[in-house]
Amino acid sequence: MARCPACGHFFCRECVTEHDDKIICAACLAKIARAAPARRQGLGGMRRVALGLLGFIVAWFFFYVLAQGLLQIPAQSHENSVWQAP
Repeated sequence: MARCPACGHFFCRECVTEHDDKIICAACLAKIARAAPARRQGLGGMRRVALGLLGFIVAWFFFYVLAQGLLQIPAQSHENSVWQAP
């Protein structure tokens, strides 16, 4: 026999499950599962915005460093080397 710490009812070992290192009954697990999407949904939008902003900053930094590297190339190294006037 096992006792659910959330509701206090007794259950056999086959009727309880482990969740977050606690043994709880199936009814309490169902309550947790119904409540979980509501909390995740609120943070999901904020997380998506934060990741989008982080991606934008990383892309901007990458192209900034790339442009700085291209500016360091002397103009003489590529004058008349690729495009020839007819």
